[in-house]
Amino acid sequence: MPNHQIVSIQLKRTTLGSLIAAMFATSALHAGEITQTVEKSESKSASETQTLEAVTVKAIKETRGKPMPAYAGGQVASGGRVGLLGNKSVMDTPYSMTSYTQELIQNQQATTVADVVANDPSVRNINPRFGRFDQFTIRGFSLSNSEIAFNGLYGLVPTYTVPVESAERVEIFKGPNTLLNGMSPSGAVGGSINIAPKRATDKDITQFTASYATESVLGGHLDVGRRFGSDGQFGARVNAVHQDGDTAFSNDQSIKRSLVSLGLDLRGEKLRLSSDMYHYENRGTAPLERVALLGTAVTPDADRISRNFAQKWSYADTTDSAVLLRGEYDITALTTAYAAWGARRGRYDFLRVSPINVNSAGNFTADTNKFLRDEDTISNEAGLRTAFSTGFIDHAVNFNASLFRIDFANAETTVGSITSNIYDPVNRAQPNTPGTPERPTGKTQLESFAITDTLSMLDERIQLTLGVRKQRAIGISTPANRPRTEYDKDAYTPTAAIVIKPYDHVSIFGNYIEALTQTPIAPSNGVANPGAMFPPAKTKQIEAGVKVDLGTFTTTMSVFRIERPNAFTDPVTNVFGLNGEQRNTGLEVNVFGEPMTGVRLLGGLMLLDAELTKTNGGVNEGNTAIGVAKLNANLGAEWDVGGVPGLTFTARAIHTGEQYINEANTREIPDWTRFDLGSRYVFKTQGKTVTLRASVENVSDKRYWSTASQFGLTFGTPRTAILSATVDF
Repeated sequence: MPNHQIVSIQLKRTTLGSLIAAMFATSALHAGEITQTVEKSESKSASETQTLEAVTVKAIKETRGKPMPAYAGGQVASGGRVGLLGNKSVMDTPYSMTSYTQELIQNQQATTVADVVANDPSVRNINPRFGRFDQFTIRGFSLSNSEIAFNGLYGLVPTYTVPVESAERVEIFKGPNTLLNGMSPSGAVGGSINIAPKRATDKDITQFTASYATESVLGGHLDVGRRFGSDGQFGARVNAVHQDGDTAFSNDQSIKRSLVSLGLDLRGEKLRLSSDMYHYENRGTAPLERVALLGTAVTPDADRISRNFAQKWSYADTTDSAVLLRGEYDITALTTAYAAWGARRGRYDFLRVSPINVNSAGNFTADTNKFLRDEDTISNEAGLRTAFSTGFIDHAVNFNASLFRIDFANAETTVGSITSNIYDPVNRAQPNTPGTPERPTGKTQLESFAITDTLSMLDERIQLTLGVRKQRAIGISTPANRPRTEYDKDAYTPTAAIVIKPYDHVSIFGNYIEALTQTPIAPSNGVANPGAMFPPAKTKQIEAGVKVDLGTFTTTMSVFRIERPNAFTDPVTNVFGLNGEQRNTGLEVNVFGEPMTGVRLLGGLMLLDAELTKTNGGVNEGNTAIGVAKLNANLGAEWDVGGVPGLTFTARAIHTGEQYINEANTREIPDWTRFDLGSRYVFKTQGKTVTLRASVENVSDKRYWSTASQFGLTFGTPRTAILSATVDF
């Protein structure tokens, strides 16, 4: 395996003391494939010895501190972080995952996680670009930024928009994963995302990128990395970003974002330490909101929407700061202890106008809301990874304990009301905003302990992973003028997963995995239990698939079924509760790599049947869930022009099928296809490497509803041109 070091120890009729000595002797083993034989004769005095039968110990020591290497073509990695199992190659992972590289992030001129996940057919962004926040679906289930981990820990990325200029990898894990990653703060079901931060490389990095995006967004990005010490054991990586200007949406929509990050690391023979810090500010004016319809309104005609219907004085102002410390120590060559601690502070200020009750003519009346939120999170984990053999079976055992806590406070005040039209927006006078009102408080605390054992046989041709996590979830909410609600619940979430390799380039895999997920809070009005919190609920997934790696081109295919409880208001009691269920059954196909020299492909498709199996009064049972298309498809291609060294043309198509906008399945938004085109040119001048990039997203300037959700319809991004020039000094 390319990402591991094989350690084999032969012990023949040795004393117990020699066996212990041999175990500790392994701590001196260095990287590479090493075979050590320890033999000791029996003592002359039988009374002083304890003879053991011949034992062979085989184990796998992961190469720590570095991300998985890039796969052919450089757009995705050959593997990624699989929670407490550590880094694993795609072919050795019994789950579905994709790890997008820093090379892809930079070449696609991505600035947020939303830009990166647009490459994946199983993922869709269900909030408008340059809106107040990003929100996604994976395998048809919602995922918020709270489900995005930072170097393996939840709660440390910005809550509303996650930048990627300081990311080395954006790793998407598909399916429930409480056992592997611990319970996520908001209870994602369809999957999770992990951000692996940049590290200083063995080669010095001094790079500056100047950028432009429609309409007048100008930006700069400085990336500097150095290693220090006699063996380069100390590293520092700094990223500084600033963007400011008007976007492709009209009506004075603008963004102003700044990011400063610092990554430090120590690469010792046994000890590895790292520290990541960042400060991120993001301010947007006139952020586009989702459109919620009246129950009798027809689906709005997206072709008639020619400009931003947000009020020009509305805004979203977010500030996040975080720090993460992580350490690993090799107790022996076979055993590694690790621990991590992180904290984040988030402060958020919004003045928002959401079009609700939009009628067939596009008219709406909307409240203007001043919304404030504070968040303070702490996230920790500690664990032990060890490896040993019992007969012909190799074991990789992981122990993990985690603790997550978020304290939050919200305040919302209605400061006015406006009337407008999504087809012919009217800018109203900005209302006066009062002082900060009382802030209701709450907290969520998640505690867990997990153990897994990966059993490998027949030279890793068969790998069976078994594990269980005990998760405890504590929630407290103290809304203003309402009773305090709380819960304290624990549950066990198991997994069983297998990889079978009939050939070196083929992996057949399957898994059963459960997750303990957060449940929605009861609405603030219109129900008998406003603001009520509910204990987490269990979600289950069964998945099976096959992966074929042809050396420079990989294809994966899987089928899956996920069952998740749903919440709705009981029509008899008017009590909001976990009374429903949704079952998503799907087929995924993904391709990536370089099938021929100079040609790279990245994409796939997802066929999905999202069935409502338990509904309010059974009225809509068997119908399709809101906002879930039966077909998503992506295909991106790059072509290096043979006659012009350094010149590359790029193209991408994104397709999403029809989506229902109500549970009765009587209204829907049409399917859509978006085309993106681009190019880049790499050359050297005066000893410096220069990369020029140009891309146009939505080249036909198609107007469309990109997604639907229970919160409304999302309008697609208009044609956007992005240009950049990168100089490596």
